[in-house]
Amino acid sequence: MKLQLFPSVPQSITVFIFWVLMAEDYSLGTLLMALLLALLMPQISARLEREFAQIGNASALIPLAFKLAWDVVVANITVARQVLGPERKLRSAFIWVPLELTNIHGISALTSVITLTPGTVSAELSEDRRHLLVHILDVDDPEAVVAGIKQRYEAPLRKVFP
Repeated sequence: MKLQLFPSVPQSITVFIFWVLMAEDYSLGTLLMALLLALLMPQISARLEREFAQIGNASALIPLAFKLAWDVVVANITVARQVLGPERKLRSAFIWVPLELTNIHGISALTSVITLTPGTVSAELSEDRRHLLVHILDVDDPEAVVAGIKQRYEAPLRKVFP
């Protein structure tokens, strides 16, 4: 692999500008750190394995957005009741959800959707990307939770990220 000083000039410029803007300082030290990061970050990211998103049926995002909005409202009410109620009634659990999604961008979207819904948090993705560990605040039936995630969120995302 040929080493280039600037593998991506736009990325170097972006890193430099964002560092200076975030630091809100134009001292020599800040500018030198921005220059160092502008040199190093593109070198590091050039070595990362890239997987480009292939978008299939993007219109499947519209009903998914409505489902998610509804689920967030319902989950907020449910979690509020659970948190304000007796703690002993909560049955939290970690559940492994088997994935049919294979595209990392689809998996990322799924983990975001799960984490956006109150009472659930995506915790870990298995190395082979075949299982997602999800923490659920209150679980009666783990199989029903898995089926719900797969049907409500993963199925539409599989249409978007084939």
